[in-house]
Amino acid sequence: MKKQFWGLAATAVLAAMVAVPASAHRQWMLPSSTVLSGDDVWVTVDAAVSNDLFYFEHQPLRLDAVKAWAPDGSEAPIENKATGRYRSTFDVHLTQKGTWKIASAVDGVMGSYDLGGKTERLPRGTTTANLAERIPAGATNVRTAESNNRNEIFVTVGEPTDTLFKPTGKGIELVPVTHPNDLFAGETITFQFLLDGKPTADLPITVIPGGIRYRDQLGQIDTRTGVDGKVELTLPEAGMYWLNVTTPQVEGEGEGPPPADAPPRRRASYVTTLEVLAP
Repeated sequence: MKKQFWGLAATAVLAAMVAVPASAHRQWMLPSSTVLSGDDVWVTVDAAVSNDLFYFEHQPLRLDAVKAWAPDGSEAPIENKATGRYRSTFDVHLTQKGTWKIASAVDGVMGSYDLGGKTERLPRGTTTANLAERIPAGATNVRTAESNNRNEIFVTVGEPTDTLFKPTGKGIELVPVTHPNDLFAGETITFQFLLDGKPTADLPITVIPGGIRYRDQLGQIDTRTGVDGKVELTLPEAGMYWLNVTTPQVEGEGEGPPPADAPPRRRASYVTTLEVLAP
């Protein structure tokens, strides 16, 4: 069986605002608040996949992989979970002071193989652990790609803390030079992004302000990480923003199987929702 595996600071330049209509399905989580105070506080989170940000009109984001972590690193319960036709919703009881993380990290393997004169796709749920058993005997021209998809938000009670930003070394991760719960319109924001634990240059970044449904311009900002994985952003107005980082698409990708001698590839994406306050 022939087997091919697509396995796996300088400052980036802020690109121009792009005036094109919204047309992509984007997954997101939207907290009721990102900064709170008090001794008995909760956050409610809406989660969906939609064209408009942050308006639920396509399908809910499934909650199977969503978890929450308290500032001390302990895992906290996801409460009052519900999934409807267009969105999911849940609560987290914020019982500690500091910055909380609510995240979904999903790893998988996509791909296809030839068998009996037909090309078949690997079934949903294929991972590196069960890949061998998902490929039937006699399959040839096996093509696979490992994917790591992370969707996370941060909520702070009282003063921001950074204990939950220790990288895991897998997929794309955010290292906040500027804390994600301390953002103001017109001020420079600096983030660093890691791929598999290492600062990585040239990762494409997309930032889109919420409220697409009520304006005729998308307002999309496109940029890339610099040589140290860092990027600087200046967001012009207060509001909620969707930020997406991906691995670069290789030229010709998606136009059929790669050649047999193509180098291994990785696919990873990162999504977060940022609240930018008025200065």
